[in-house]
This record gives sequence, C-alpha cells and structure tokens, in this order.
Amino acid sequence: MKEARKYMNPYLGGVLLGLVLIVAFWVSGRGLGASGAPKSVLVAGMQVVAPEHTENTAFYKEYLAGHEHPLKSWLVFEMLGVLVGGFLSGALAGRLNFKVEKGPNVTNKVRIVFAVIGGILFGFGSQLGRGCTSGSALTGMSVLSVGGFVTMAAIFGTAFGLAYFARKLWL
Repeated sequence: MKEARKYMNPYLGGVLLGLVLIVAFWVSGRGLGASGAPKSVLVAGMQVVAPEHTENTAFYKEYLAGHEHPLKSWLVFEMLGVLVGGFLSGALAGRLNFKVEKGPNVTNKVRIVFAVIGGILFGFGSQLGRGCTSGSALTGMSVLSVGGFVTMAAIFGTAFGLAYFARKLWL
C-alpha cells in the first residue's frame, strides 16, 4: 500500500496565509485578490485582437484609464506567483502529478465538465460581488469590513448548502 503523504498543519497554513496578507499590505499597499488578474489578461488580449473595439467600449476604456498597462497589474504578478509557487510546492513535496480527482462512480469527463462549470460560475460571481474570496472575504475581513464578513458567510453558507448535491463528484 502506498504511504499517505503528509500535508501542512491547517492552523500553521492559516497563520502563514495571514502573514502573506500582512506582507501584501506592506509591499503593495493592498490585500490579496485573484479575480482581477484574468480581467487584466482579457483586456490586454482585446487590445491586441480588437483595438478599435477596445477603444470604443465603455468597459475597456474605463478599465484602461486606471491602468498603465493591464499586464503590469499587481494582481497579474500575484497570480503568476501563486501558479509558480503551487507548482514548486507540489514538486518539492512529491505531490506533483497530473490526475483528475473524483469519486469512483464519476467519469473524468463529468468531473472536468462540472469543474469548468463551477469555475465559470465562481468567476462570474466574483465579478458580481466585486472580488473573489481572497479579495472580498480575506482582505475584507482583515480590515474588519462588515462586507468581508458577510461575503465569507455567504461563500461558506452557499458551499454548505450545495455540498449535498455535488458530493457524488468526490465520494
């Protein structure tokens, strides 16, 4: 039988996440977030593919007015660091493998389709809520924003409510 790999203590992980949040405030003057990075990449791509459309659309014009260049955004560099850091962490811990984690009665295709649908819904929701869990909940809570606490409660409450229906994807 294969030996189980040990994961980091979740309490230590939480403390380290808090320290990363403090460093983010110290270095950049703002907290963590992720949903702005894909938006910056999208706007930069639209500038290349359809520059005339980008110049004539209110959303793009407004976004570009507040940014020197979309790909020079703090969030783009943060997300690159998350991707590289996650890859290195998995490689150093011996857990780097490409597989689909799923329940025994679910096919890879179904699991991937539900993962993509969930990602799209979460991305859409993060734009409606003006930020992802990192930005709205963690950073909001760190500055004692009522909205941050409400967001975190809504995220976990919704996840708890929907877990019953999605549990067969893993069990």
